[in-house]
Amino acid sequence: MASIFTKIVKGEIPCYKVAETDDFLAFLDVNPNSKGHTLCIPKKEVDKLFDLDEATYNGLMAFSRRVAIAIEKAIPCKRVGVSVIGLEVPHVHVHLIPLHSMEDARFIQKARLSPDAFQEIAKAIQAKL
Repeated sequence: MASIFTKIVKGEIPCYKVAETDDFLAFLDVNPNSKGHTLCIPKKEVDKLFDLDEATYNGLMAFSRRVAIAIEKAIPCKRVGVSVIGLEVPHVHVHLIPLHSMEDARFIQKARLSPDAFQEIAKAIQAKL
């Protein structure tokens, strides 16, 4: 069964797209830890990060870095944190989280944003790529 992220890649479920290549997609997390929380995924459905082939792993990290740099330019924050947990969706995903404090990295407090706010944030990050 396809993961929710595979359905997003196929366009079956909408997302707030930040960046895309032939192999990778970055989109805003709809349940963000902080404003600008972005997920980077390979389009190929693989459950675990270290099950990716080396080229895809390295490509995902390079893509994530590029997106993180754009987030840091677009969203005021102390830094962009990186987390790869992967228990909630069986599809590799890198969390890029604008950090203001350690609380933003804990996946406990969530930011509440309107659809318009999500669209504005996605456009702001896209403009910095």
